Amino acid sequence: MAAGGYQGWGLATRAVHAGEGVDPVTRASSPSIVLSATFAPTEVAGFSARNRAGYEGYVYARLSNPTVHALEEKLAALEGGERALAFASGMAASHALLAGRLSAGDHLVISDTNYVGTAELVRDSLPRWGISVTPVDTSDPARIAAAIGPATRMLWIETPANPILRLADIAACAALARERGVRDVVVDSTFASPLATRPLELGADFVVHSLTKYIGGHGDAMGGAVIGRAEALGALNLEASVHYGGVLSPFNAWLILRGAATLPLRMRAHQENALELARALEAHPAVKRVHYPGLASHPQHALARRQMANFSGMLTFQTHEPGEAVAKRMIERLRVIHYAVSLGHQRSLLYWIPTAAVMASTFRLDAPAEAAYRAFAGEGVFRFSVGIEDAADIAADLAGALAG
Repeated sequence: MAAGGYQGWGLATRAVHAGEGVDPVTRASSPSIVLSATFAPTEVAGFSARNRAGYEGYVYARLSNPTVHALEEKLAALEGGERALAFASGMAASHALLAGRLSAGDHLVISDTNYVGTAELVRDSLPRWGISVTPVDTSDPARIAAAIGPATRMLWIETPANPILRLADIAACAALARERGVRDVVVDSTFASPLATRPLELGADFVVHSLTKYIGGHGDAMGGAVIGRAEALGALNLEASVHYGGVLSPFNAWLILRGAATLPLRMRAHQENALELARALEAHPAVKRVHYPGLASHPQHALARRQMANFSGMLTFQTHEPGEAVAKRMIERLRVIHYAVSLGHQRSLLYWIPTAAVMASTFRLDAPAEAAYRAFAGEGVFRFSVGIEDAADIAADLAGALAG
């Protein structure tokens, strides 16, 4: 069924049923894992992936796979897109879109604060390929407008931005890009999930997700996805999937399919717990500042209320005591929360991100941009992915680690 065929269903129903159905041969209710790397044609067929005549749907697993396709259909239905392409990781998806849509001589405008892998890819690799890059604070449309030039082909925003939870107004960014003739508007919506924000409905051309995070939701399968127009993604499939080769394993696709079915329930629990923890942290004497889009104290709370149907489970906080000392105590004392990287899993995850280190290794901002970053992060933040455990147990575990 095309993604548009699910538009009459609610998001919870789409999460469970889109891309799935009773197997017509075995009558299995749950989707199967198809592990075959190759598929037999019905007649003498071409050898290149450019010629699929004679094949009925599937050719070779680098181009397409039934289990991966089921996940792609579910993702397109959740985001309201025409088509989705799944990849081996969020970075494989981001690389596919950047390298597949940009060429030498093109210009990219991108958020100056975003996932470190993407930030380093665009700063280190794209210029080497002849693609110029301008990182800007995408929470300020005036800065975006000033950065756009005649060669700008793509505007890439991440909202909420990793790791500081700064927001960008997707509708305003998309309108500005259209006005200035920018071909592609991309939104990395990993922190939000489709339950919080659907960027395509706000004017974006493509949405990127790390499926490893909220959509998979269990920390046991890496994956990534790009969702957008069918025509654009059809061309991207040949280049990015077949030629770049960052394809998703059918087993990982099956795990992520299973995780996506409970996404609406999990996001509700993530938000409830995060709001409770954010309020508790704001009142804690060891805590200097908390950023969570669902708090009235977040400087962009009004935008969050307008743009996000769910405030997600991500928050950051700063401590009065130096963060490294607190982090060492957390490693020793935390039992419910895991001191670990990543986010969006069913378990709570927390990690210290010092500003000086991330500036030197990744963001490399000039003085005014670094000052804007520090307005959210200070000397560093604890990035807290609040899980779906009992909120009282999470709070007690964190309080024990914060106590000096």
